Amino acid sequence: MVRILNNNKISYISILLMLISVLFLNSCIKPEIKVALSKGKGSEHYDNYGKWLNEINPDIEYVDLYHLNRAEALKILEDCSGLVLTGGPDVHPDRYGKGFDTARCEIDLKRDTLEFELIKLAKKLKIPVLAICRGEQILNVAEGGSLIVDIPSDFDTLVQHQCKETSNCFHKVMIVKNTLLSDITGLQFGEVNSNHHQGVHKLADIFIASAFSQDGLIEAYELKDKKNKPFLLAVQWHPERLDKSNKLSSAIGEKFLMEVKKFYEKK
Repeated sequence: MVRILNNNKISYISILLMLISVLFLNSCIKPEIKVALSKGKGSEHYDNYGKWLNEINPDIEYVDLYHLNRAEALKILEDCSGLVLTGGPDVHPDRYGKGFDTARCEIDLKRDTLEFELIKLAKKLKIPVLAICRGEQILNVAEGGSLIVDIPSDFDTLVQHQCKETSNCFHKVMIVKNTLLSDITGLQFGEVNSNHHQGVHKLADIFIASAFSQDGLIEAYELKDKKNKPFLLAVQWHPERLDKSNKLSSAIGEKFLMEVKKFYEKK
């Protein structure tokens, strides 16, 4: 009789230990939060997007979509909680009514097609979006805006928006008060890196500008009507390449990933 009781005790203790182990393991499992990068692999510059965000939150998985076929990329985006439209070559000018002017552009038709689809789906799913450099430009075009085909030729300015030494090209920006960007950074003025020969010409009607360079070129924009809308911020500079101490880098990444986490928790 005593032996049976001891065996029962051993069984109860074993079950209890197993339950504790399961609970402990579950508490250690990282949440499967994914953020899509429209292109996040292929060179050091593309790798920087994932590295930058990973330094802010290493618990999130960052997924490159460019090297997948269209169907796979769209399916993966449906499982993601954020989208980063990254930098890169020019949007085909035919997309904004200047199809005759391709000679001054570096074009990736595959990427154009993919990113227009990603933007459409992200909007439908109400996924938080951060658009950077080319990403800022294609997002504006997708919503009916247009671009300056070549800033040095078409825009009268003394500000250098692109330099031979791309790692040493900076200019000042003015941040519009009472915008999402000013709330995120707490800044009225700042300094950003610059490496682009195109920029926003006509801003799409659904957006408002939230930062300008000294020559009046739009450097950032956001949704005009934010009520019941997902996070959306578009910047012309490269926050992933700026010093971490610059709020026009770290604060933007932190806010975006905070919104990603909120979206994930609502799913």
